[in-house]
Parts: sequence; C-alpha cells; structure tokens
Amino acid sequence: MKKTVIISLFLVLLLAFIAVWNYSYQSGLEEAYIPLTNGKSIPSIRAEKGVFERSEFALDFEAMPDDKQHQRTLKTYYNNRAFHGAPPSIPHPTKEDGTIGGKRCLQCHQNGGFVPKFNAYTPVTPHPEMINCRQCHVAQNTMTTFKQTAFRKGTIPKAGENSALEGSPPVIPHQIQMRESCLSCHAGPSAPKEIRVSHPERINCRQCHVVNNKEVIDIGVFIRKNEN
Repeated sequence: MKKTVIISLFLVLLLAFIAVWNYSYQSGLEEAYIPLTNGKSIPSIRAEKGVFERSEFALDFEAMPDDKQHQRTLKTYYNNRAFHGAPPSIPHPTKEDGTIGGKRCLQCHQNGGFVPKFNAYTPVTPHPEMINCRQCHVAQNTMTTFKQTAFRKGTIPKAGENSALEGSPPVIPHQIQMRESCLSCHAGPSAPKEIRVSHPERINCRQCHVVNNKEVIDIGVFIRKNEN
C-alpha cells in the first residue's frame, strides 16, 4: 500500500513536470508582445510622432531613381524664403477666390508629384494637418519691383558639415516645429539634392539624428535687476 502511494505520487509529479515544461516551451516559441490595457494606445510625443507620418512611402522613395533634369537645389530652396527658417513663399500664380488654402493647396502639396504645367516636382508639406496655408505662405507678386537692400538672411547651415565626429550622423541644423516629418523634405524627387537622404527606408530618423539646440545665439546668463 505504501509503495503504491509513493509510485502514484511520483507519477503525479512527473506528469506535472512534463505539463509545466511543455507550457514553458510553447510559450518560448511565441513572439514577444506588449499588452495594452483597456484597449488604449500608448501616447506618443508630438515631435516623435511626426517622424513616421510618411513612413508608408519610405520603400517607394528608396527605389525611386533620381530625376536629375528636374531636381531642386538648396539654392532655390533658400531663395524662396525671406530668411533661414521662414515659411517659403508661393512661387506660382494662385487663384484669388478668397480662400486661405486648405484642400486646394493639398491637392498637390500633400503627397507631391510631377506637375507638367510648372515642369517641376511639387514640394511636400511636412504639416498637412494645418490647412490655413496662406496664413503663413504668401504669393510672390514680383521679383523685380524692389531693389536689393542691406537685409541679411542670416547664416544658412551647410549640409553634411555639422557631425560630431567624422563619419557620425549629422545633427539636425534647424528647429523641428511644424517640420517633424523628415521624409517630406529629405526624401522623394522634390527633395533638394544636397539634403536628400540616402536611406529613406530607415524611418526612425531621430534615433540617430539629434536636434542642434545651439542654433540660437547664446546671450549668456539672464539677470533681471530689481527696480528698487
């Protein structure tokens, strides 16, 4: 009787061991995942979220050949701005219908593409959610009315010369407010050739490229004097 109890206990422990080992083995074959509680998604930082906004086109950009006949340059990119960091002006005629932009502008500037009328590729806006386009972008009525003045546009950052070390990823030489979508300006046929990225399929840009926060002039330590 005693032997029967011991053998039965041994068999129960053996079966339990086999069951636990099999469950552990099968669990190890499953892919890892992060469970979301209550069906709520994890909130993302606005500046980080924008990096992935055009990620669905990344592979298209990677396989897209260069159209050297119609590519833009940094010179034309900056000539269309009053100063470094300013919104670009509208270099083509606009329909004066009293609108402020909206869907009319996004028809061409949301995803880009070649426009035979202007024989050029349409620049892609990095902030298509802001539909009051002409609140910031004004039309170029003339290029010859005004004479050249002493106004200075400021120092324009040079492409590829701001790396921390030789061969390291260059830092982002501009502020990213309303320019969080990197692929809008740095990939595709409308991107200026000097800043067109060679690896658009690596969509997590800010994993390697960090913002240069020293773009502004250092004014030193601010001390406010008491009036008394």
